[in-house]
Amino acid sequence: MLEKNTFVVKEHVKFISNSNTYDILDAESGEQLGTAQEKIGIVKQLLRFVMPKQLMATVVEVREKPDDQLVFSIRRGLYVFRSKVEVLDANGAVIGYYQSKFFTIGGGFHIYDKDGNHFAEIKGKWTGFDYRFLSPDGKVEMGRVSKKLSLGSLVKDLFTSADTYAVQVSPDLSDEPIAKMLILAAALAIDTIYKEENRGGVSLGGGDE
Repeated sequence: MLEKNTFVVKEHVKFISNSNTYDILDAESGEQLGTAQEKIGIVKQLLRFVMPKQLMATVVEVREKPDDQLVFSIRRGLYVFRSKVEVLDANGAVIGYYQSKFFTIGGGFHIYDKDGNHFAEIKGKWTGFDYRFLSPDGKVEMGRVSKKLSLGSLVKDLFTSADTYAVQVSPDLSDEPIAKMLILAAALAIDTIYKEENRGGVSLGGGDE
């Protein structure tokens, strides 16, 4: 999976389940590369109908097809005012984390590596699936999430759901699997975790680009 630079993320239609599941597809061929699934028990799923999600911890596992081998996972504990989301590799080691500002990601959302170094900042409109991953100085675009990227014809037909979008990693990071995991995990974290916590927000980092 991590040899690719552009992914299409397609959310499963939910009928009864109160957890999130996504297919991760090859942007050129439409082939399924893997899945992302929120791993919570039945009790937590039921509690989510009556309690805010942020009051309960959650884990999202990303697995590669065809063997469903774990690639990385996203973990968030419960919180009250400020959320911290960690990314762990297949061995359970933390490779980085995301930190929002108090109350909302509308004022800023940042990615850090395992040593706490600022890896990237996210700017744009997450409600429209259009935001960029920028270097800390803002000069280099490291990746992008959008519904408007130029993709293979097999994939264009998939963009009928509000929660189908493309994640593109800069070619400069082709040989950086950790960077790819942090960027892909950030897109999934925004969709599965931060959106639920920030229903009133409209932007990341205060930007429109």
